[in-house]
Amino acid sequence: MSPVQDFMASLPHARPELLLAGFALSAVVIGAWSSEKAFGILATLGVLVLAVAGGLAIAFGPVAPVSIFQGAMVVDGVAVYAKALIAFSAAATLLLGAAHFSQTNEKRFEFPVLITLAVLGMFVMVSAQDLISLYVGVELQSLAAYVLAAWRRDDAHSSEAGLKYFVLSAISSGLLLFGASFVYGFTGSIHFDAIAAAVAEGAGGIGLVFGLVLMLCALGFKMSAAPFHMWTPDVYEGAPTPVTAFFAAAPKVAAVALMARVLYGPFEGVTAQWQQVVMALAAISMVWGSFAALVQTNLKRLMAYSSIGNMGFALMGLAAGTDQGPSSALIYLTLYLPANVGIFALILAMRRDGAPAETVADLAGLAQKRPWMASLFTMLLFSIAGIPPFAGFIGKLLVFSAAVDAGLTWLAVVGAIAAVVAAAYYLRLLASIWFAPPAPQMQRAGGAIMLTATAAAALTFPVLVLALGALQRSAETAVRMWN
Repeated sequence: MSPVQDFMASLPHARPELLLAGFALSAVVIGAWSSEKAFGILATLGVLVLAVAGGLAIAFGPVAPVSIFQGAMVVDGVAVYAKALIAFSAAATLLLGAAHFSQTNEKRFEFPVLITLAVLGMFVMVSAQDLISLYVGVELQSLAAYVLAAWRRDDAHSSEAGLKYFVLSAISSGLLLFGASFVYGFTGSIHFDAIAAAVAEGAGGIGLVFGLVLMLCALGFKMSAAPFHMWTPDVYEGAPTPVTAFFAAAPKVAAVALMARVLYGPFEGVTAQWQQVVMALAAISMVWGSFAALVQTNLKRLMAYSSIGNMGFALMGLAAGTDQGPSSALIYLTLYLPANVGIFALILAMRRDGAPAETVADLAGLAQKRPWMASLFTMLLFSIAGIPPFAGFIGKLLVFSAAVDAGLTWLAVVGAIAAVVAAAYYLRLLASIWFAPPAPQMQRAGGAIMLTATAAAALTFPVLVLALGALQRSAETAVRMWN
């Protein structure tokens, strides 16, 4: 098949990516002509486009893996599952951003464009089938994220967040390229299938492992796994809350799915080597995220350390080295995302005298002034803490089970200790909400923001709990198709 024929045959399998690219390019043209007047329309269309892209990924998902664009990308079960999670979580955060920026009069058309471009990069990441497409996807996502982190140009905290993310992300990109060059040098190929064949034949030795470790360090940065988390608290605090919600959702899925594809694909033959690195990342992330969050007074910084700990739990699943590992990590993320997005929606809803209320002290006595918001906080915090019968408990149970079944009992014990410590700061928030003397009254939040938080709470219990069987079958089918 000629390159042109291959390109034309690949286009039907790239419907979600083409839709996102088309919308982003069109939105730039429309926004350039109408500026802030088009913000509402473009934001609404962006939400719809993201939701449709996720639906297209599911609707046209193949029954067997399909290589597209001359083997640069692949469409398989894991890619479809991850794209759906990324698209729907990004749509929710864009909805939050549209409501919030309309309220604060920060209506710039670039916001839906940048979100869409970042999601496009993530779609390329989770479908990557060679080192070049992997890097292109990572950088496309990162370039949009730089601008989003520094969204408020006149705010020192936002500018600092953008600069820190840019500098540290550039370092991680360098590590990724350096590691990829080692892999290419010792295997003679950039394609995952050829790399897997070379690894199976014993090519590379210590040089190959060194390259893989560098790539894992770079991907650890993208998912904010400790000790590569240093950007996370400052960016979470400094960036606007809708941007923080986006950072806490979609990029995590993309990074975990990409890491799973790299580990269980081209490097499956050196599982014993990469397993040690992933276990270390998981253990450090869980412990550091849990203990560091105990002393935080800012809600967004607290959620930053919470996300670090939760990435540790997802990595625990990947560390298993069995088919159960990737499927448990995917389900964990599916059950974790609604609670995470919902909590950020509630933080977004906390405003007093037109200014954000983002400290733990601002939650004091919330149950007396806003009982519905307090109830939503309770449900979402219970879920993210892993308290039964909420969805988060099931997610943690599945990754713990994958680790124990793989003989990684010590890692499961570390995770259990970290989960108990994490429960302490979640309960501290709940104690402030329900039992502390009430803080001054906060202003009413927008309907879209509270609707998103309510929907997220309903997903944590009972919707996703009741749909657990279907989720498990989908994740297991995705992993089997991949293999």
